[in-house]
Amino acid sequence: MKTKIYRVQGKFIMGNSFKPFTRELKAIGEEDIKEKIYSEFGSKHHIVRNQIHIEKIDEITAEEVIDPLIKTLTSE
Repeated sequence: MKTKIYRVQGKFIMGNSFKPFTRELKAIGEEDIKEKIYSEFGSKHHIVRNQIHIEKIDEITAEEVIDPLIKTLTSE
C-alpha cells in the first residue's frame, strides 16, 4: 500500500486551556493518522483521547510539506 502525506490540525487540553497543533505525518489513511496523533500526544503529554480534538485532516503533496523530517522521508 502506498503511503500519503497528511497535515493534521487540532487542539489538545494542556492544563486549563486548549493548545493548537499542526502536524504533518505519512500514513496509509485517515484512520491511521488519527491513531498516530492519539498515540503521540498521549505518550508525550500524558493525556487521553477525549482531550485531543482533531479539527482537520488534509492530504497534501510532497511540495507542500513544511516539516523537515517528512520532507526528507518523501525525497527518497
